[in-house]
Amino acid sequence: MRFTSERRLDDGVLEREFTLDGIPGILWTPGSASASASAPVPLILLGHPPLGLRRMYPRLVDRARHSAAEGFATATIELPGSGDRPRRPAVEQARADLRRVLEAGEPVGDEIVDALVLPLVDRAVPEWQAALDALLPLPGIGGPVGYSGGVISVGVRLAVVEPRIVAAALFAGSFVPRVMFEEARRVTVPLHVLLQWDDEGNDRQAALDLFDAFGSREKSLHAHMGGHTGVPRSAADAAVRFFTRHLR
Repeated sequence: MRFTSERRLDDGVLEREFTLDGIPGILWTPGSASASASAPVPLILLGHPPLGLRRMYPRLVDRARHSAAEGFATATIELPGSGDRPRRPAVEQARADLRRVLEAGEPVGDEIVDALVLPLVDRAVPEWQAALDALLPLPGIGGPVGYSGGVISVGVRLAVVEPRIVAAALFAGSFVPRVMFEEARRVTVPLHVLLQWDDEGNDRQAALDLFDAFGSREKSLHAHMGGHTGVPRSAADAAVRFFTRHLR
């Protein structure tokens, strides 16, 4: 991991950009009084949709500041095929197929969902794990680790294969391949799942079925009226309270 920039935000949060094997990322840590080598803070991985870190930055830094106020460090990395990372022709074709189907008002078939989501999951999850390998030894950063938001299938896979993640707050706002329902049954960590009831790009019933499939003994579903971008501020507050219970 190589840090490429550092700045202190006006609320004292330290923001450091980094690259890890050519993958850009950002680490936010609370003010120096809150995070030190002698008193490391828990870490939350901030997932996001594949729109690029620069486009997602306003929402990411808002989540990071909100988490830092409660004593958490947060980090994120650029997803495969996003930002300045190389595009993947097969995924770009699946994305074009998805746009065509949605514009025609047709149902989205499993083939398109699989082609769009599964390659992302297969590549992104090992990269998140590599980021954890690099982040956790840093002074002021410690376990346990939570995963928040992002493409829900990435969160599902991480919750299954990464033992350092002990809790996850997931956003049911993306297409889910059928194979992920089987993986969901293997998830055992506490879950906090957010659902926008009128999300125009999400299959509500599929989201409810996925929640039902999760094998976690502790799981809660928080549904709010409104579309994909209408998530209320109270939802962020609830997610931070969830992590406070499980990462302390």
